[in-house]
Amino acid sequence: MEEVFHTDVLPALPHSAISLLQLSQREDVGPNDFARPIEADPGLMGQVLRFVNSSYFGFSREIMSVPQAITLVGSRAITNFALWNAVFSVIPNPTFGPFDLKSLWQDSLRRAIFARKAGRTLKLAEAEDLFAGALLQDMAVPLLLKELPEQYEPLVEKRAAEGLRLSGLEQEMFGWDHADAAALLAKRWNLPEEFVTLIAQHTQMEDLLSKGEVSRGPACVALASLLPSCQDAEWHEQLDFLSAFQRLVDPSDEVLQSILVEVDEQTAEFAPLLKLPVPERTLVDFMK
Repeated sequence: MEEVFHTDVLPALPHSAISLLQLSQREDVGPNDFARPIEADPGLMGQVLRFVNSSYFGFSREIMSVPQAITLVGSRAITNFALWNAVFSVIPNPTFGPFDLKSLWQDSLRRAIFARKAGRTLKLAEAEDLFAGALLQDMAVPLLLKELPEQYEPLVEKRAAEGLRLSGLEQEMFGWDHADAAALLAKRWNLPEEFVTLIAQHTQMEDLLSKGEVSRGPACVALASLLPSCQDAEWHEQLDFLSAFQRLVDPSDEVLQSILVEVDEQTAEFAPLLKLPVPERTLVDFMK
């Protein structure tokens, strides 16, 4: 894996994202400090303002400035959004058979919104980090397709044809999976250690559940990874998802239905902000 992701392969993150990440590691900065790198990147500034004015936050009045946006929603939420926006812009599209990059980002967005909602339902302080962790959990897949086409394309085809878990197929072939690869990318980009951990553990649902309260945050991200892909005709891991949801979040069908409805609504609102199509099939539809 270290040989696959050598320095020449790793895309460079935009300067604005790097600046925000550096600021997020300091305690002596305020909204105006975070606003500067965003305002220096007109494209990012527009995305941030559309983000904070979406139904994801539900403010009753329009937010007009970046410092105001940061004050209202917090530097963590803005930095995490800018980070994924940056990753979204630099990951290559390997154009291959059943793989579709926009579908992967659709899946990532829906899983991120779900992970955040599950974290908020559990009243976890790190709900915004769960959003970012779920967004980034599959970012290594396109790079693996690009760098290891002969070995990796058959795995993607088999996953699409048979509904098998991609991470299991990867472990059989390589001895590591895309969670390990994405965590390595996150380390190479010097992302916060909490992101690296969330990404690395998202294929380890049962292990996280067995650890109890200490791992509830990472378990929310892992639970989100069990959601169906936008390209799937069937929800192959639905039983695993339902069992884990009942153990981690709530045994009530009403609570699950409420969360899925909200996730579908926020996904439909949020996807156009990232120039993504709204998933044709909602999570509620998959549950029927």
